[in-house]
Amino acid sequence: MDFRDLIASLHAEILFPEGVIILSLLVTILVDLIFEKNTLFKWIPVGGLALSLVILIFQWQLNSRVEIGTFFENPQIGFLGSFQGDSLSIVFRFFIALSALLCILLSYEYIEKTRTALIEFLVLFITAAVGGMLLAGANDLVTLFVSLETLGLSSYLLTGYMKRDLRSNEAALKYLLIGAVSSSFLLYGLSWLYGLSGGHLELNYLIASLLATNSAQSFSCWLALLFITVGISFKISAAPFHQWTPDVYQGSPTPVVAFLSVASKTAGLALAIRILVIVFPFMEAQWHLVFEILAVLSMIVGNCVAITQTSLKRMLGYSSIGQAGFFINWFNYWLWGWLCKYVNLHFLLYFHEPRGFCRYYFIWFTNRNRPTERLRRFI
Repeated sequence: MDFRDLIASLHAEILFPEGVIILSLLVTILVDLIFEKNTLFKWIPVGGLALSLVILIFQWQLNSRVEIGTFFENPQIGFLGSFQGDSLSIVFRFFIALSALLCILLSYEYIEKTRTALIEFLVLFITAAVGGMLLAGANDLVTLFVSLETLGLSSYLLTGYMKRDLRSNEAALKYLLIGAVSSSFLLYGLSWLYGLSGGHLELNYLIASLLATNSAQSFSCWLALLFITVGISFKISAAPFHQWTPDVYQGSPTPVVAFLSVASKTAGLALAIRILVIVFPFMEAQWHLVFEILAVLSMIVGNCVAITQTSLKRMLGYSSIGQAGFFINWFNYWLWGWLCKYVNLHFLLYFHEPRGFCRYYFIWFTNRNRPTERLRRFI
């Protein structure tokens, strides 16, 4: 196989949206270095994200020609099995790119009023968006974990971006520590899967090896499922693993909160679907029961505790926990049928995405002249 055949076998066109965003990121950095007082560079990431959305729409139209029964299955697997360009990944990548685009537009006036550096903020935002998009289509354990940490590390830095604000520093520290713990739980579960499968990284080969070696119902596989479930629950802030959410939301900059409430949960939902549906179909009844309990706890804790809050950001943080319960509930019945799958996608498009941004646009534009978080201000 020569170099040309190797490049063709990678199917790099699947990652065109992420490539456009990364290229816009590099151009933004170069323009900022060469032209110090040029303010046009801030629109380059917006153009890159908008172009990536257009490419994802075209990819969706191409994939929509496949049969409904192959919604999760698509022969377009790129980079030697590391990335999967099926319809599911296109949907989630579109949501994450759209959330990043709207949050960047929201952040320009915020950064201007707080008098902080814009270029570093844009770099972290774009990096987090790329990490989330890669996570939505990851098809092996290494790509999955690296993409997750790319999203996570950028989110930690964005949370503590207002370094002169003590609450922002506190939020970043809490988010970093709890995020590291959740990543360790998830990585430990993935390492058990890697060992049980005999050293396979791709998800499809991993489940095939588990079934071939009769390890699917072993205690070690149950242990892997337990640790992976705990790690995912931390990432999507499901009760009782939600303790970090109100503090992080209260201390973070408003555009970052908007990004975390939409893009981070969307990426976490994609992670849960990839691992649980593909790797643990033989334990479907068990993890369905676990996620039903998590959904009920999240809806009860999130909505009931939100009523007692006096800070608007903390109230929306607990509201986000309640919404995580609704999303877990929808995901839990994802396998009921193809009609239910499309209903879930329409809920994600018409309910979660607009609601997450509308409430944070409400906070920002209401507090432009007199910033406050107290609910008495809005009475």
